Amino acid sequence: MRTDSASPSRGTEGLEGRLAARLAELRTDRGWSLEELARHTDISRSTLSRLERAEISPTATLLGSLCAVYGRTMSQLLAEVESDSPQVVRAAQQTVWQDRQSGFTRRSVSPPLPGLRGEVVEGLLRPGADISYDEPPVPGVEQHIWVLDGALDVTAAGAVHALREGDCLRFRLWGQSRFHNPGPGSVRYAVLVILP
Repeated sequence: MRTDSASPSRGTEGLEGRLAARLAELRTDRGWSLEELARHTDISRSTLSRLERAEISPTATLLGSLCAVYGRTMSQLLAEVESDSPQVVRAAQQTVWQDRQSGFTRRSVSPPLPGLRGEVVEGLLRPGADISYDEPPVPGVEQHIWVLDGALDVTAAGAVHALREGDCLRFRLWGQSRFHNPGPGSVRYAVLVILP
């Protein structure tokens, strides 16, 4: 069970508050108590309660678990709490979210838009960073991971793929996944996500 905190770097108070409210709304829409959500996610009731009151921010792993339960990608969830979805997303308007503990920074380059199935995300992992997800937010989601700078080891379907600058891995995700930066420097990569 995770009780770590993370923080978005743009629109922190507003985005955190809207994210907390949206997570509470998703739970109540399903008619679940905090105890029921805790059983579905293996996240403690107290952590979920603090999260929904915006007392803490979710880590990448925690948010990944919640997205999987709610059947959304992280970008979809974050887009639901943004004020609008313009056709052109200027660099200054792209949402940047950080999980300081794990060393993960996530930029929503092209967030989901109603009627479209794809999105583009930029990830940055510090050396040694290691993030695991128990399940995809949407089973069978298609991902293309393109390493822009550095090295990234991606585990999908039980296979480890050592990617280096310029390499691209493509797959459909049905189970666990892991992103690890073996170092020595940071890794920057793009993820194209296509919903089934």
